[in-house]
Amino acid sequence: MSRTLVQLDFPHLAGAAIPLVLLALDVLPRRAWLVGAPAIALCAVLAFPGVIDQDDLEAKPVNAVPALGVLLAFVLTVYAARRAGASFARARDGDSFRIAVAAVTVLVSLPWIAADVGWHFPQGVFMTTKLYAEPGQPPTAAVHLGFHHGLMGALLVLSALLLSRPHLEHARLRAVFAGLMLAYGVANIANDFWHEQIVKRGWVSWEVPSALSLGLHPIWLLVLGGAGLLWALGFARRAPDSR
Repeated sequence: MSRTLVQLDFPHLAGAAIPLVLLALDVLPRRAWLVGAPAIALCAVLAFPGVIDQDDLEAKPVNAVPALGVLLAFVLTVYAARRAGASFARARDGDSFRIAVAAVTVLVSLPWIAADVGWHFPQGVFMTTKLYAEPGQPPTAAVHLGFHHGLMGALLVLSALLLSRPHLEHARLRAVFAGLMLAYGVANIANDFWHEQIVKRGWVSWEVPSALSLGLHPIWLLVLGGAGLLWALGFARRAPDSR
């Protein structure tokens, strides 16, 4: 239960819940903002230092704050689905791009998906079971069992792609969060994949900087720059045309 509470605070859940709230609010009455605004604020607490520590996944009182935001987001989504109906949307402009990005994302995530359910993806194209020793640590499999922040990044990318599809009357705020999700997700995929599949093979020694901690780091300039580029290209902002 403690680990579940902490997992709810991770960006692929609490972070993805923010644009989900915005989608729900687009079809709900204005008074729904009385729940939606606190839900967004509660989820945003995940960005504060100390809320998430991958080296300590035991729940702390502060972990209940973003988790409550996720719960409120779920409630709003259920009410929005009942009000507007839920069905598969027809093809949208940009779907070819979404499918291509999603396919690549799932492909590079295969070792992490396997590790998350408790087994090693077969050694071959991916370096997975070959032993590798981090500095000062005993040798372990190149891809350890358990949750990877690369998988978190993949879930963020897939969520951003899905959340960019629905037509919204007020899409600008959704576009900001979806763009940040996509850029941040790619940064985490790149960091984890590069370390496990490139550095551990001995091909290079330099690392892709980590974006796990929010701060004034060069990697965050790239994340914000990527989000800005997505905005400029109209990602999740333009009203998608049905075909």
